[in-house]
Amino acid sequence: MSHDGVRPSATRRAAAFLLAGALTVSALSACSSDEKENRPLAGQDIAPAGRALVADGGTLRWAVDAVPATLNTFQADADAATSRVAGAVLPSLFRLDARGRPQPNPAYLESAKVVDTEPRQVVLYRLDQQAVWSDGREIGAADFAAQWRALSGKDSAYWTARNAGYDRIAKIERGHDDLEVKVTFARPYADWKSLFTPLYPKEVMGTPDAFNDGARSKLKVTAGPFALKKVDREDGKVTLVRSTRWWGSPAKLDKIVLRAVPRDERLDALAENKVDLAEVDPDDAERIAAAHGTKTTAASQAAAGAEREKAEKAEKAEKAEKAANKEKEEKDKKKGDEDAAEAAARRKALRRYVVRSSLEPAYTQLALNGSEGPLADERVRRAVARALDRTKLAELVLKPLGLPAVPVGSHLALAGQPAYEDNSGALGGQDTKGARALLADAGWILGGPVEKQAKDKKDKKGKDEDGDEAGEKDTAGSKGEKSEDDDGTYIVGEDDKPGEAEGAGDHGGDGRSEERAARSADGKQYLGEPGAARHGGAPGAYAPMGTAAPARAADTVMAKDGKALSLRFVLPSGPGSASLRAVGDRIARMLRKVGIRTTITKVPDDSYFKDHIASGEYDLALYSWPATAFPATDARPVYAKPVPGADGELKVEQNYTRVGTDRIDQLFDEALVTLDAGKERELMRKADSRIWAGAASIPLYQRPQLTAARPRLVNVGAFGFRTPVYEDMGYQERTPSSASTSSVPSATSS
Repeated sequence: MSHDGVRPSATRRAAAFLLAGALTVSALSACSSDEKENRPLAGQDIAPAGRALVADGGTLRWAVDAVPATLNTFQADADAATSRVAGAVLPSLFRLDARGRPQPNPAYLESAKVVDTEPRQVVLYRLDQQAVWSDGREIGAADFAAQWRALSGKDSAYWTARNAGYDRIAKIERGHDDLEVKVTFARPYADWKSLFTPLYPKEVMGTPDAFNDGARSKLKVTAGPFALKKVDREDGKVTLVRSTRWWGSPAKLDKIVLRAVPRDERLDALAENKVDLAEVDPDDAERIAAAHGTKTTAASQAAAGAEREKAEKAEKAEKAEKAANKEKEEKDKKKGDEDAAEAAARRKALRRYVVRSSLEPAYTQLALNGSEGPLADERVRRAVARALDRTKLAELVLKPLGLPAVPVGSHLALAGQPAYEDNSGALGGQDTKGARALLADAGWILGGPVEKQAKDKKDKKGKDEDGDEAGEKDTAGSKGEKSEDDDGTYIVGEDDKPGEAEGAGDHGGDGRSEERAARSADGKQYLGEPGAARHGGAPGAYAPMGTAAPARAADTVMAKDGKALSLRFVLPSGPGSASLRAVGDRIARMLRKVGIRTTITKVPDDSYFKDHIASGEYDLALYSWPATAFPATDARPVYAKPVPGADGELKVEQNYTRVGTDRIDQLFDEALVTLDAGKERELMRKADSRIWAGAASIPLYQRPQLTAARPRLVNVGAFGFRTPVYEDMGYQERTPSSASTSSVPSATSS
């Protein structure tokens, strides 16, 4: 899992996207001026080196979360490790460049273009004449056709996780010769470039048995710079070796060993010389930096702070014991010396690595479940969004890492990608007064009467664990002027007033309530007047002596029909989710300032999506979506309007917020059938504006990508948008100067 918690299953959106690319038709590929100005927030950090500077040979031991359950990226249980194997051993017709722009892979393609649009769209691929499978057979139309039939969705015997695009193909045939593949579409498909990456041989795709079972643990036929040697589930390793049948630039490394190492064990694996390359969490990155004597705060502040507090308590306890028992003090001193020696050895071991950092092609969002409760009212969702200072949330995670702390402005692209445009203005920025006004319009009253509930229970950390219901289900529609598309969705215009800064009314507390309530004769509890803190004094200044002072406005709860506005906030509890939990705590404090109470529940990572997000058992949640070069295809199920199924159950696809509109679906559908790249981008930007206006998904920040690597490893690290080029990875050639300055050992065999 990532540093900031779990994310949806890779095959549902991520696995194929990070491998996928696109070939832009030359007639439609001209860059507009706004594209030229659009740049990634952070570049990749991979220690780039020309192939002449990379040594031949060596083994790269690369940490992955787990040995992949399947090697077929089109199956439901495929993961990031599945994609990593596929990228090294199978054809990738297209790769993403450093700006997330799809580019043809010259090792496989001489050209690919739309040659006809009427009466049907026809795409002609011309393959490299040297492109062959590892058994010597030429890559050709038979492989394309087998993959199409397997993924078309017409044969239910194939257990496929996705069929997007393949279901639009009418036929596949040989062109003028064996090097040409002609694909005819039944319906126009703008994202045709997303298909056949990766491309599997017909031996895998030809029959349901081969597709379902044959490629789960072995790939007998491959066509990449590496070949699959062994999947060892017992030892937790996948071994790839340099392919002898590869016709492109030969791989520099002899072997790549993907080793299963859980996130919370990565630092130990690095210190014990078990891996050469590993994505790490911010607190582990800080420890590596500290081993080099670098002063840095590059860590999850929540995790680091907890660790320091634990260390301080342990030190105090140790001192108390020493004072009480002289003999024990001597023993403890001896043990302390041993621990110090062990710590010194660990620091020395960690100095064998450097941390390479960039921004991952994925963003973290706040999801609002709009299917029931207070959040079913669009005004309440917009109020939650207006309460957030997204810049401060981005700074909380990215600023300590030295990465650009810029909030994400789009659901469908990231900065640097051609389709990116900041459309957050459709919802509006942080605005405390505006948020309260929206809640008031929805019937929620700041400091309104709350019926007496069971005695509040407090958890050991002092967070509220109220017995209140989340609020009545309120499906009231939006008020305000309609947009030009006239689907009833409210979009904030230029007449919006700038929002207040988050600091208004912030007294630096920890988010716990300081309610001082006055009990009335009718048995209801009245929370404080809203004007008290705002004007620096109590409205009851001239009230009779003994009258209870009202609570601060920032801590006063919104209420409606006798119930407080309280939302269930679900967060993962795993060791790699400390940053996510810190963001969740900050969001809870921001919401309290507008009168929204949150109940934070931390759940195990392995049940986070299945038992909470996918099932709708939450009001608020934090999770990440990957970026894609093909939002019209890949993002549509994420934002599609849920519809009742034949069994009466709501079909949400991947729209876990359960909020959508017919107009958003229409914009996606229009984008899918246009072959004008500029028009497709414009349609996606319109769709994004309407997604913002629905206020069910609030993008926060692009996720950091931190990778610990041997200093001599080149062309590998924090890739950013770019698809890894496996044949160029390796260890830098030793020179007299580098040999004297680097303490990193030569690549070892495994």
